[in-house]
Amino acid sequence: MIEKAKKILSSADAILITAGAGMGVDSGLPDFRGTQGFWRAYPAIKDLGYRFEEMANPGWFKENPSLAWAFYGHRLNLYKKTKPHDGFYKLLEFAKEKKDGYFVFTSNVDGQFQKAGFSDDCICEVHGSIHYLQCVELCSRDILCAKNLEIKIDHANFKALEPLPKCPKCNALQRPNILMFGDWEWIEDRTNKQNQKLQHWLDNIKMKNSKLAILEFGAGTGVPTVRRFSESLIHTHSASLIRINPRDFEVPKNQISFQTGAKEAIDNLFNRMFTN
Repeated sequence: MIEKAKKILSSADAILITAGAGMGVDSGLPDFRGTQGFWRAYPAIKDLGYRFEEMANPGWFKENPSLAWAFYGHRLNLYKKTKPHDGFYKLLEFAKEKKDGYFVFTSNVDGQFQKAGFSDDCICEVHGSIHYLQCVELCSRDILCAKNLEIKIDHANFKALEPLPKCPKCNALQRPNILMFGDWEWIEDRTNKQNQKLQHWLDNIKMKNSKLAILEFGAGTGVPTVRRFSESLIHTHSASLIRINPRDFEVPKNQISFQTGAKEAIDNLFNRMFTN
């Protein structure tokens, strides 16, 4: 099977990398899989009894801002200090060699692809990014960079300490520019622009009849956005899908899967590719 995958990747004119939370696990990031996985990452929230779906809710920024920013501030701090695993860099070097280039489609909000050197112009973050902020009160559609934001957290009581980020226009609280559960107030403008670039790239590939290979990493079935997008291109662009997932590894007919983690698969696949 790995020889078939190697052949597909070698002959591809363009590479689409699609990624869910499993992509960052080898960097030490939690994937929040299941209630127990979430509570292992956030034992303080286990004591409160909340599931990930309950915490990842925009209502907390109005009901309990210090709790909301304890959760998202901890994640922001974690993502800022985490170095992407070596697989990111191997992927980038390979993808840059393709004549029709690459694109990344990810549900991750951690910014790890940009940190590894992937071009911001070639990434679509379908659920937004924790590295950007918006006003809770929607006084404007401004989306501001959170590069210099530091959130200090009282870990014993799991609450963010003042000052919390405030909107420069109306002085209301800011929240991450992330699509949360039950979220009708997410400002999707930045993601929409990214998606337009992605669709333009895909249209060009289709027009030129280029061979498209999809490398999908760690995209589960709980929130199947990434999986569905990968599979849709099998039909619309005659793409070949290589799915890498230690648990949810099933694939449509005639596609390829590897039941392993992202870094291990990249190491095995690309070491073979470059040494044979």
